[in-house]
Amino acid sequence: MSTSIQLVYDTADPDREARFWAEALGYRLQSPPDGFDTWAAFLQHQGIPKERWNDASAVVDPDGKGPRIFFQRVPEGKTAKNRMHMDLNVSGGRSTALEERKRRVDLEVARLRTLGATDARGAMEREGEYWVRMNDPEGNEFCVQ
Repeated sequence: MSTSIQLVYDTADPDREARFWAEALGYRLQSPPDGFDTWAAFLQHQGIPKERWNDASAVVDPDGKGPRIFFQRVPEGKTAKNRMHMDLNVSGGRSTALEERKRRVDLEVARLRTLGATDARGAMEREGEYWVRMNDPEGNEFCVQ
């Protein structure tokens, strides 16, 4: 039996990161617990001070297939390259012609830029593969391929 996983990001602004990744991945912000219309109502009910309402956030796959992604506020900033990163597979894979894969990747890169991502290195092409390494709004690396 496989083990389900959750990906966790340390961040300065959990809400901003969660909103970026929800849009980037076609995920949605996790709904508040049953009995609460909003997270604010839940947090207020729990007695959490308003200045801590952005201590955490999460996004979930609406189809329930992908992992939950959790964002937790930490005091320190990002200082080095990620040891792990996500690859966003949008090209269609090797069964798709290289020029079409490039077109799909480039379209997705343009969309992600409008959400706040930045190009880290530009397009790379090697051994029939094509990808763009990008950074999310807080500088976490990911690839679009």
